[in-house]
Amino acid sequence: MKISDFSPSERPREKLLARGPRALGTAELLAILLRTGTRDANVLDLAHRLFSRAGGRLTRLAAFCREDLCALPGIKSDKAATLLAAFELGRRFLDETQAHPADPIRTPEQVYQIMIPTLKGLTHEECWVLMVNQAQRLIDRQQMTLGGSVATTIDVKDIIRRALDRGAQGLILVHNHPSGDPRPGQADISETKALQKAARSMELTLLDHIIVCDDAYYSFTDERTVQVL
Repeated sequence: MKISDFSPSERPREKLLARGPRALGTAELLAILLRTGTRDANVLDLAHRLFSRAGGRLTRLAAFCREDLCALPGIKSDKAATLLAAFELGRRFLDETQAHPADPIRTPEQVYQIMIPTLKGLTHEECWVLMVNQAQRLIDRQQMTLGGSVATTIDVKDIIRRALDRGAQGLILVHNHPSGDPRPGQADISETKALQKAARSMELTLLDHIIVCDDAYYSFTDERTVQVL
């Protein structure tokens, strides 16, 4: 059945204009981005197939690269580019709203909320450092490393140098585990101890090291895993 055969109130674009984006299901929103279907499937069918390929989760779909998207018949580079741009805009919107909170950072939950828009759905590890002043208000956050799917190695001296350059009093180390298990490995423990020692020698405080997964995080300060969903 072609989209043109649908009643106007059921066509995704017309439905959005008449009732607003919240009235649409996820596949309908994807259909608007995809614009057209194929000879064998209308655009809404194509959108359902794409969402199904991601297991019905936007988190997984957002992690798809160009090759993953183009592996589905009916999606070529132009459609893939539109989807990739849409997800990147979503990430940047969340980054903009979460990245610089006015309140002091007192809890691992706050750190998770600041960083999850950046780290959610990634298939590789990234390490970031949050730098805070004496009142524990965020003054900067910087990406330190970008690694593979299993591990990334931090440069302790570089972290300390950047913190001193920004006049920070405290540090919070954050990195993600694409595996979905936030529990620290031996390398995580060793690197945390090394950074803590180096920070102390320069009169800085390592306040915490948070390991982030999509739906959970681990806090070295609390020494526990917290399930978010």
